[in-house]
Amino acid sequence: MFKTKKKTLNKKQNVDPAVQQPETNSQPQKLYKDLSQNEKQLRSIYANCSDLVYRSFLIENQTKAILIYIDGLADTNGLEINVITPLIQVTDGKLQDLEQLAERKIPAASAKPFTTFQECVDYLSSGLPILLRDQDATGLAFGLNKWEKRSIEEPVAESAIRGPREGFTETLRTNTSLIRRIVKSPSLKTDQMKIGDFTQTKVVIAYIEGLVDETLVTEVKNRLGRIRIDGILESGYIEEMIEDNFYSPFPQLLTTERPDVVCGNLLEGRVAIMVEGSPSVLVAPITFFSLMQAAEDYYQRFWISTAMRWLRYSFTLISLLLPSLYVAILTFHQEMVPGKLLISMATSREAVPFPALIEALLMEVTFEALREAGVRLPKQIGSAVSIVGALVIGQAAVQAGLVSAPMVIVVAITGISSFMIPRYIAGIAIRLLRFPLIFLAGSFGLLGVMMGIIAIVIHLCSLRSFGVPYLSVIATPKPKELKDVLVRAPWWMMNTRPRLTGKYNQYRQAPDQKPGPERGGEA
Repeated sequence: MFKTKKKTLNKKQNVDPAVQQPETNSQPQKLYKDLSQNEKQLRSIYANCSDLVYRSFLIENQTKAILIYIDGLADTNGLEINVITPLIQVTDGKLQDLEQLAERKIPAASAKPFTTFQECVDYLSSGLPILLRDQDATGLAFGLNKWEKRSIEEPVAESAIRGPREGFTETLRTNTSLIRRIVKSPSLKTDQMKIGDFTQTKVVIAYIEGLVDETLVTEVKNRLGRIRIDGILESGYIEEMIEDNFYSPFPQLLTTERPDVVCGNLLEGRVAIMVEGSPSVLVAPITFFSLMQAAEDYYQRFWISTAMRWLRYSFTLISLLLPSLYVAILTFHQEMVPGKLLISMATSREAVPFPALIEALLMEVTFEALREAGVRLPKQIGSAVSIVGALVIGQAAVQAGLVSAPMVIVVAITGISSFMIPRYIAGIAIRLLRFPLIFLAGSFGLLGVMMGIIAIVIHLCSLRSFGVPYLSVIATPKPKELKDVLVRAPWWMMNTRPRLTGKYNQYRQAPDQKPGPERGGEA
């Protein structure tokens, strides 16, 4: 009996009208002709909202009108100069239609008419002031919204020696304008929708028509349209709700704050998702190799970029496998270590009371804690605390006999290797997978490490990003596809776009553009 009542109560709570979605078949309430009724209705909607301003005045000393706006979101100086002053001034004395009045007397950049209270709320929430007039069931919303915003700066997490220094901000229109400045073609499309019952967050889907697969755009819109949530505060909310496999530690969307990275992906037939209030833009679909490519790879000589990529892949493997290999060899396979090195390692471990597995876990957890503390602390002291903490704790732990010196070296090399991964979220995935590999190495030796590697590879082979296989480039290797994976071919060789994202407009440039002095002479 108690369980039945509890279930009934939960059902009643789940249909709270305060959080219900509005019915699609319900008609929006129209504005009244009586100004006092409109004002009363809006005051009831925005009850206990001290930042809402109601400015009453007479249009040409004849008709009552009211200007409503949210303090802090509207340009008050622009309202005074462009709206209130022109409307108060008497001209010919003839009453006009509100839209005609706006065309003749209001020099504001844009004036949008509306007829429902829902539109009125939408405009006010976006910072647009609204004008209502007595004996008129139509209102006007003016494009005079203004608020404080952060200036364009270089992204801290994606700094580069060569390349653009601009980064996205929290203002959506600033972000779209940064992309428009690079891709000036009208083929760049930006579709907008709102997500979140309370926040009504604007989300923009950007793509280049003619390069992108239309089914990909449709799939992105469908996944975004299925989201039902109270609010979206950052693009991470959306990332988790539209990815293919939410159990995977690997990211299935690329996250970046650089406009040049977004435009480079758009030119390869991908889709970008921009969220109001977030400087991080999502790009889909991606592969594992997209996470290992840095923006600077395309701005410097291809020999240097290729060398950096090989170094990046090598140190990614070191970051993933070095602690587990050390634990496995030291615990089960001492015969693999040269004699003199084995004696030196045994001597350094003589006073250590813990097995290699516990020793590795202790040092790895301490290193990750120091790194996280360095990120969370203020910028002025964060790096100092993390570096000094690592040196002091490592030296003290060796002198106290809690860990051995070789283990400190292994953990330090592993930590430095993880910094080589250009995408922070991909580095976190590698750091998380390091711990189960250490457990497998301490339990089964090199056999356990191989079991872990096979499980990771199988998972990566089954993983998809909006239908594109995560390892698609090397799964069916073709010479054209490998020009921008393990190596970075010179630009005059990369004539085609990636096969799975740019197959509808395959060629990105004219062929046979190899430079040379003889070719300049022909021209």
